[in-house]
Amino acid sequence: MTLVTALTGALALVIYLVATCMQVAGLARREPASRPLLLMLTAAAAIVHGIAVSGLLVTPEGLNLGLFRVATLVALTSVLLILALAISRPIENLFVVILPLAIVTLAAALLLDTGFQPIAAPDVGFSLHVILAILAYAVLAMAVCQALVTGWQEQRLRKHRAALILGNLPPLQTMERVLFELLWVGLALLTLTIASGLYFLEDIFEQRVVHHTVLSMSSWVVFAILLWGRYRLGWRGQTAIRWTLAGFALLLLAYFGSKLVIEIILGA
Repeated sequence: MTLVTALTGALALVIYLVATCMQVAGLARREPASRPLLLMLTAAAAIVHGIAVSGLLVTPEGLNLGLFRVATLVALTSVLLILALAISRPIENLFVVILPLAIVTLAAALLLDTGFQPIAAPDVGFSLHVILAILAYAVLAMAVCQALVTGWQEQRLRKHRAALILGNLPPLQTMERVLFELLWVGLALLTLTIASGLYFLEDIFEQRVVHHTVLSMSSWVVFAILLWGRYRLGWRGQTAIRWTLAGFALLLLAYFGSKLVIEIILGA
C-alpha cells in the first residue's frame, strides 16, 4: 500500500466520521442536519475514498479484488449513488446507515489483507461482469438501507410517535416508493450481472464457484417475487422489508460469503 493510499484513506475515514456524527446529532435533537453541509462533507469524503480505493484495487501486481477491497468499493459506489440521487429524491437519510458501512469497510481494506492473488490482465468480459456486479450490490445495498429506515419509520408511526421523525424523514408513502424504485433498478442490474457471467465466464458452474451462481440466482428469484407481489398483490410494509432483507442476505452469501470462506477460512 502506498503512502498516498494510506493518507487518503485515513482522511476519508475522518470526514465520514464527522458527517455521521453530524447526522446522528441532528436525529438526536429531532432536527435534520444541514443538508448542504452533509452533502458537501460526504462528497469530499467520497472523493478521497475514491483515490484510496483506486490505490487498493490497482496494484503493480494487477487488479486486487480481495474481500475487503471489493466491499469498500461497493460502499463507495453506494455513497456516490445516494449523492447523485439526492438531487431529485429525498434519500439522504440513507447516509445514517451507509456512512458507517463505508467507515467499517474502508478501515478493513486499509488494515487487513486476505491474501487475494491479483489478476494480472483481466479481459473485457470479466471487467464488465465485475462492474455490473458492483453496481447491483450497491443499488441493492441502498434498497436494504431504505427498507430498514422505512421499517423503523413505520414502527414509530404505529406507536403514535410520528412527531419524532416527521421533521427528518419524508412521508412513509414516499419512502416506500423510493424503496421499490431502488429494487427495480437493482433487479435489472442483477439480471445483467448474471447474464454477463453466463456469457463471459466459462467456469461459472465449476465446483469452486457453483454455490456463488446458485445463491445469486436464488437472490434474483426472491427480488423478482417481491416485485411481482408488489405489482399484483400490493405488498408493502413489513412484507416488503422481509423479502428485501432475505434477497440481499442471499446475495451477501453468494459473493462475500464465498470470498470469506475461500480467502480467510481456507486461505486459498
